[in-house]
Amino acid sequence: MSTMDPGTQAAPDDDRTVDLSEDFVVLPEQTSDDTDQGWGERASGNDDWLLAERPPHWE
Repeated sequence: MSTMDPGTQAAPDDDRTVDLSEDFVVLPEQTSDDTDQGWGERASGNDDWLLAERPPHWE
């Protein structure tokens, strides 16, 4: 269902103004689910634990 009046037409894409300045951000650098908290992990890293638990064949 459209809320647009059937007698009116949308402006063609050529008539739209597009902001092409360098400050314009199309996508964020990092999404909220691409963080430790987004994955449900604690903010503190566990690098020390991972290094201590690495298999012997990795040394």
